[in-house]
Amino acid sequence: MKKILILSVNPKNTSRLRLDEEVREIKNTLQLSPNREEFQIITESAVRVDDLTRFLSNHQPTILHFSGHGSGTDGLALEDNSGHKQLVSTQALAKLFDLFQEQVECVVLNACYSESQATAIHQHIDCVVGMNQAIGDRAAIKFSVGFYTAFAALRNYEDCFQMGCTSIDLQGIPESLTPAIKIRRRRYQTVQPTNPVKSDKDNNMSHDNKGGQNRSGSIGGNATGSAIITGDSSTANINFQQVSLPAPASVNIEAELNALREILAKLETSDRRKIDNAFADAQEELNKAQPDKDEMGDALNRALKYAQKAEGFASAMEKLQPHLAKTTAWLGENWHKLLSIVGLTI
Repeated sequence: MKKILILSVNPKNTSRLRLDEEVREIKNTLQLSPNREEFQIITESAVRVDDLTRFLSNHQPTILHFSGHGSGTDGLALEDNSGHKQLVSTQALAKLFDLFQEQVECVVLNACYSESQATAIHQHIDCVVGMNQAIGDRAAIKFSVGFYTAFAALRNYEDCFQMGCTSIDLQGIPESLTPAIKIRRRRYQTVQPTNPVKSDKDNNMSHDNKGGQNRSGSIGGNATGSAIITGDSSTANINFQQVSLPAPASVNIEAELNALREILAKLETSDRRKIDNAFADAQEELNKAQPDKDEMGDALNRALKYAQKAEGFASAMEKLQPHLAKTTAWLGENWHKLLSIVGLTI
């Protein structure tokens, strides 16, 4: 059963919104569906900052729908204990949804200027809808009706978004371009390792070995320094190896990303979904006519940082090195810092 958690917030010192009408329309849309047994609707109003984490923890929603006020890059408006506006920052929201990414599939921010929050939350949630400018009550309500009409018909989230925008258009409201979707089309499924990379702790067990033991992993070449890489319960002393980078134009970046992803897919880690999300973001950016290399570098950095915490990462470093060297050459000087994660320097 899919749970839809609707949070409506209209603090005392903000302009009045027709939130009750929006909630009623969403409920009617879902309850009239022949598939209504597939959904559970949960509504919470006058949501305070402290309520947010509790509601997500208690209800474990599939979709979180927020109706209220947004303040652009400053955040979303919730209530303080007196019922007045209290902004929750974009960064804090992103961190919050990082904790619930295994449960939440979609977040709808039906609030003015909420695209900044949508972009940040999308780091962790596959589908997020925000508004790229102010949106009127009528348009916001019609978008919700269209979105959940498609959802009740068991359509995918992209279709739900398009139906929401079309519903605005059908009413002759000139705001159908205000909703913006951030969606991760999963090109890659999580790869289950057939032969997981074993940690040195597994390969070198002795009667004296204990959890958290220091491990040494030597990388060949000219050493210029050392770094300590920390896994879930172990450390490895790694010598830096000097490397020469190829010409950026010679790099097949898609092939290198695929190679990095396949190597990391063999690691056993609780952060598997986070790693997959980061690679999906990098691939999505690469598919654009003019990909932003900084966006791709940031996504790859996230993937490697999560992978670095996995048992067995040190054992995979040698395989990662040639592919990361080519990838950083293509990304440019700003991203040469990624080399240090696998014990390389230039």
